[in-house]
Amino acid sequence: MTPPVVDTAPSTTTVTDAATPTAPAVTPTVRAFLRHRRAWLVIGAVLVLGALLVLAIQGGARTPGPAMGADNPAPAGAKALVEVLRDHGITVTESRSYEPALAAAERGATVLLYDESGILDDRRLRELAAASDRLVVVEPAFGALEALAPGVRLAGAASGPVDAVGCDLGAAERAGALSDGQRLLTIDDDAADAGWQGCFRDGDFGFAVVAGPGAGGGELTMVGATTVFANETIAESGNAALAIGLTGVTDDLVWYLPGPADADAADAPTIGELTPGWVSPVMLLAIVIVIVVGIWRGRRFGPLVVENLPVHVPAGETSAGRARLYARTASRTHALDQLRIGTVRRIARVLRLPRSAELAEVADAAAQATGRDEAAVRQLLADVQPAHDRELVELAGELARLEAEVQRTLDPRAAAPRAPTSDASPDRDDPTGRRP
Repeated sequence: MTPPVVDTAPSTTTVTDAATPTAPAVTPTVRAFLRHRRAWLVIGAVLVLGALLVLAIQGGARTPGPAMGADNPAPAGAKALVEVLRDHGITVTESRSYEPALAAAERGATVLLYDESGILDDRRLRELAAASDRLVVVEPAFGALEALAPGVRLAGAASGPVDAVGCDLGAAERAGALSDGQRLLTIDDDAADAGWQGCFRDGDFGFAVVAGPGAGGGELTMVGATTVFANETIAESGNAALAIGLTGVTDDLVWYLPGPADADAADAPTIGELTPGWVSPVMLLAIVIVIVVGIWRGRRFGPLVVENLPVHVPAGETSAGRARLYARTASRTHALDQLRIGTVRRIARVLRLPRSAELAEVADAAAQATGRDEAAVRQLLADVQPAHDRELVELAGELARLEAEVQRTLDPRAAAPRAPTSDASPDRDDPTGRRP
C-alpha cells in the first residue's frame, strides 16, 4: 500500500480564526472571585460579627444614665439616695453646668460634686468651694485635692470594711462603719494643722472620709469612693447613714455632675499635646509606604491576559494586502512613496553610502554610477507624482530599472530584473512580512 504523500511546501494561505485556538476567557466570574478571596471574606465576616457582638454586649450592659446620676437607677447610679432625700422634704436639683451650681451654692444650698472626668479647673474648684457653706466632694482626683485640700493625698483602696470612726463629724458618728470598697486619703502635718481630720481609718493606710475648712470658711467634706452613695452598696453597713448625714443637712441640695460645657477651652490640651511623639513619624512612614505600594501595584491595570501570538504572514501577502488598500483608497502617491523608499535604501546599500545619506546624495551617486542625468534621477526618486494608475505602474518600472542599472554597474554579471508573474510573490526570501 502506497503511503499518502504529505505536502510540506509552505502555504501562503492566511490563517483563519477557525484554525487559531481561541484564548481562554480570563474575566473572573462571581464564583471565581469568591473562591480566590475566600480567606479575606471569612476574616471580614468574623470582624463584622465581632463588632456586632461587642455592640450588643455594650448595649445590654450600658447603664441608663451616668455614674452617680441622680435619676440613674442602675447599680452605679444614686437614685435611691435622692428619692430618700426627697421623701424627707429635701429639694434635690441635678445640675450639669457650673453656673447654676455656683448660684445655688451662693444661696446656701448644699452642693455634692462628683467630677468623674476631672473637667473643672483649679480656679472653678476654688470658686465653688469659696461660695459653698457645705460642699461634699465624692471621689476627688489629684487636681481637686491640690486645689481644695493641700496636704491631703490619695492612698489607694481600703483593705476591707472600716469601723473606726475616729473623728467628731456627726454624720460619721451616726454611720458607725462603712462597707468594703472604700478608697483612702491621707492627711499630712500641714493639712492637720490647717484643721483637716480623717474618719474611718484603715490601720496606718489612710481615711475613707476627710473633713476640713473650705476656701470661704464653709464645711468641706471629701469621700474617697462612690460606694457610700451608689445604689448597689448604699444599703450596706452604715453607708446610707453617712450619705444622708452629709447631703441632708439643708433643705436644698444641688447634685452637681460637671458636663463637657464646663471645661475651659483655653486650658484644654491640643491634639498635638495629647498625641504621643511616635505617631507623626509612623503616620509619615505609612503614607510613604502606601504611595510606594500604589506606584508598584498600579503598574498593572488588571489581571494578566493569556493571548496567542499572531501567525507569520508571508511578505507577498502583506504587500498584496497593502496594495489592495492603496488601490481601494486611490492612494497612488503613498504607494509610490513606499516604492521609492525601498529603492533609495537598496541603492544606498549597494553604493556603500551611509544610512544617514540624504536623498540628493543618493540620487547623485546613482546618476554617476549609471550615467543618467542627475536631474532626471532626482525627479524619478522624489519629484514626479502619478496622475493615474498607468503612470504609477510606469514609475514603478522606472524605479526597478534604475535599481537594476546600479547593480549591473557594480557587478556586470548581475542579471536583469525579471518581471514578477501573477502567481509569484515578492520577497520570497523574507517570509516573515518584514519590509525595508
